Amino acid sequence: MKAVLVLAAAAAGLLVHGDVRAQPYPSRPVMVVVAASAGGPTDTIARIVSERIGASLGTTIVVENVGGASGTIGTGRVARSTPDGYTLGIGGWNHYVVNAGLYPTLGYDLFADFEPVAQLASGPQIILSKKAVPATTLQELISWLKAQPNVTMATGGVGAPGHVSGLTFQERIGVKFQFVPYRGSAPALQDVVAGHLDVIFEQTSAALPQIRSGTVRPYAVTASARLGVLPDVPTVDEAGLPGFHVSVWQGMWAPKGTPKDIVQKLAAAVREALADPKVKARYAEIAQEIPPAAHQTPDGFSAYHKAEMEKWVPIIKAAGITPN
Repeated sequence: MKAVLVLAAAAAGLLVHGDVRAQPYPSRPVMVVVAASAGGPTDTIARIVSERIGASLGTTIVVENVGGASGTIGTGRVARSTPDGYTLGIGGWNHYVVNAGLYPTLGYDLFADFEPVAQLASGPQIILSKKAVPATTLQELISWLKAQPNVTMATGGVGAPGHVSGLTFQERIGVKFQFVPYRGSAPALQDVVAGHLDVIFEQTSAALPQIRSGTVRPYAVTASARLGVLPDVPTVDEAGLPGFHVSVWQGMWAPKGTPKDIVQKLAAAVREALADPKVKARYAEIAQEIPPAAHQTPDGFSAYHKAEMEKWVPIIKAAGITPN
């Protein structure tokens, strides 16, 4: 009789376990790991989109900021997570592309060990300085930079978008910067606002509040057209630095092995979010662009991610940038 009871209990346990696994996805909150500090551009985009995705999926999306080591701590957590759709990663071009050239021994592959869900946004950067800099135009800024003995440039970390742009900028204008990396662009920008550092390349979504409050000096947008939210800030072409166009993008990934139907469901939720007029309005407020329709699908985003890896990883390796 005891053996029969044990077998019956085991069978009941299997039934319960089977019922749990059979529950439609998602049946509990979903964790989104943002590989950047709170308050930065990637975090801002993640929170705008995650709120709408949660509404579409009928669950709570919990956003956790895991910065540090240029975002590799956050991407590593996602790579090592259970591939069940309950841990996702949101990061930028620097986290999921550039770091492949910076960290050859990560212990995971930034392309092969993730399931791409969808691209979320893209947007230009703005060249900014602390208020104490006397220059009011980009050409005046360049002249001022050339006259200074030790120019400091804040970045959100080694290999962050601002760092890569800064390296290109210094080669273009013939100035050597002292790069000061932070654990994310938000604290980097704050030290420029405080006057501790001279200049920074910052994404528009993070720079807008500081520009509007007058705590930094904006010089140019790294795009071919002016931004509707900052109509008085010229483009790099207008400001005398033609062709210096930089667009930074963000995306969503799941751990490798996440079931395809879950990835597709997540991608559909992203498309719903990006089509929402409220999300579009928020994007317009922070000068972010909705990605092309093809990049809002797993296959299309995977192809774009691969192309970006093939383009940028050799450049980063050739530049000889080494993590601190």
